Amino acid sequence: MLIGVPKEIKNHEYRIGLTPAGVSELVHAGHEVLIETCGGASIGFDDSQYKAAGAAIANDAETVFATAEMVVKVKEPQPQECQMLRPGQLLFTYLHLAPDPEQTRLLVESGASAVAYETVTSAQGGLPLLAPMSEVAGRMAIQAGCHSLEKAQGGSGTLLGGVPGVEPARVLVIGGGVVGVNAARMAMGLGADVTIVDRSISRLKELDTLFEGRMKTLYSTRDALERHALQADLVVGAVLIPGAAAPKLISAELVSRMKPGAVLVDVAIDQGGCFETSRPTTHQNPCYIVDDVVHYCVANMPGGVARTSTLALTNATLPYVLALASKGLKNALEDDRYLRDGLNVHAGKITCKAVAEALSYEYLPPMQALS
Repeated sequence: MLIGVPKEIKNHEYRIGLTPAGVSELVHAGHEVLIETCGGASIGFDDSQYKAAGAAIANDAETVFATAEMVVKVKEPQPQECQMLRPGQLLFTYLHLAPDPEQTRLLVESGASAVAYETVTSAQGGLPLLAPMSEVAGRMAIQAGCHSLEKAQGGSGTLLGGVPGVEPARVLVIGGGVVGVNAARMAMGLGADVTIVDRSISRLKELDTLFEGRMKTLYSTRDALERHALQADLVVGAVLIPGAAAPKLISAELVSRMKPGAVLVDVAIDQGGCFETSRPTTHQNPCYIVDDVVHYCVANMPGGVARTSTLALTNATLPYVLALASKGLKNALEDDRYLRDGLNVHAGKITCKAVAEALSYEYLPPMQALS
């Protein structure tokens, strides 16, 4: 199969869908790879490294999309990229369709097949292609929160870990999944007073054991969220419903009563955000203020540490790229029910139930769509 990798064009997005090492693996397996020129140059992967690994170099994205049988990306395709897709072509990338009706419409109209990293599942019940970026985003949430708490950024001027004689900041993490755990670990490492809320008692027990009681665990109710949000200096939204829009757990009314200079970091913004006052921002302009509360809602947080993120992501995606390229879409999905969960769009049909429900499309099961 001929696999194409265009340069990412989203604001301040420097990641790339394949590393030179990944290209080498694919070429060794008998496939061809076409990389858009300078696609990875900003993170230390220049064209010469891709050529040495066996890739051909394209002068522009149009050539990549026109030639490739499978397009491998990182971020969701922008409108001009969707318009270059064609029937029978396979797109493998993050999509986050539930809060994005325009992208969904364009993908449906393209006739292409789109497999989303974020809805591929595993035998253990996890999301193996979302996990590495969730680890990065969880850790970055605290890094971003620390900076946003500085007075010059609009924050309260609070140091996360305090100093001897001065109490540390209070951090509330909403959601005990991969993002939440990584955020909590980073915040505790900096000396903050951390509380994590979740609706799974078994998960809270696991976290209590994992962190040996150094972090407070709390069952998530409306009352608990309100009380702790009003006390918090930093709130990290880390809630995920696979494929679906994130629930709004912090209302605009509650934000209006929070501490002046408190910070909200919405890691769920890719799925619409879990704060009612959230709207997507970019690395260029990451923050805005509502009712004296700083909001950090960057929709591609891991792109800020693009080299680390690319290496982590491609370690996870490469086996699936190899499977799709070697077997073809239908056979690969027949052989792997967990990869099958990643199919969101096929030949003009929505094949992810959560997306269909969120955007009022008719749902067609993946294997039925492929038959």
